[in-house]
Amino acid sequence: MKILVFGRTGQVATEIQRLAEVTALGRDMADLTQPEVCAAAIRHHAPDLVINAAAYTAVDRAEAEEDLATVINGAAPGAMARASADLGIPFCHVSTDYVFDGSGTAPRTPFDPVAPCNAYGRSKLAGEEAVRAAGGQSAILRTSWVFSAHGGNFVKTMLRLSETRDALTVVEDQIGGPTPAADIAAALLTMGRAMVAGHAGGLYHFSGAPDASWADFAREIFAQAGRATVVTGIPTSGYPTPAVRPQNSRLDCRTLEADFGIGRPDWRVGLSRVLKELEQA
Repeated sequence: MKILVFGRTGQVATEIQRLAEVTALGRDMADLTQPEVCAAAIRHHAPDLVINAAAYTAVDRAEAEEDLATVINGAAPGAMARASADLGIPFCHVSTDYVFDGSGTAPRTPFDPVAPCNAYGRSKLAGEEAVRAAGGQSAILRTSWVFSAHGGNFVKTMLRLSETRDALTVVEDQIGGPTPAADIAAALLTMGRAMVAGHAGGLYHFSGAPDASWADFAREIFAQAGRATVVTGIPTSGYPTPAVRPQNSRLDCRTLEADFGIGRPDWRVGLSRVLKELEQA
């Protein structure tokens, strides 16, 4: 099976390349600021499956660069999806819990109303809408709080800060599911292969379990890493950022398990693997 992946050095794209033989396109081969170049790449490679694991992910910077974020996260996936639809190729796309407004405490299902609370979320929602409008065989996988041993993420930030600090304050009223990039990669490959075999695709949620706060996540990182750094939880108001963050990032992932047999991974197990990889680096 020929699999074409947009993204080469990002967290999910890196893990996909570890799990399968794929053609992975970085910015030098497929610049997402030029959507038609992405479409042309699909026509050139003529794969059996396309996975878009590339995105603009600078959440705070997107507040000042929303037009750019919307081209990369909205127009580019739309062009990919249209090219895939024209060729009859299944298309998988990664999205985010940030398409929701973050209110309430109940886990959000794929069928719940969307209402992004920041520019990044709006740009990702534009991508979802463009992918669906393409009319082809597609799957959108919303996920949250991605981490791995590579790229920039919360785990690596906490470890770096703990090198010089014996105490940290971390937000405790934002709740979600930390998700290992390796598990997202495996889920995308499972979904994509099923779609090549005839599955229609759809809109799905996928996040790690159990749900936790950022402060809980940090405490587990330090516990597993053997760091003595003390974490004090603070409210979101105590850590202002340019982009508003959703307080409720819980995702209901039952439809993904029902359709593809993919359950929620225990992020603590994934964290253990990531820490071991970082130790060996």
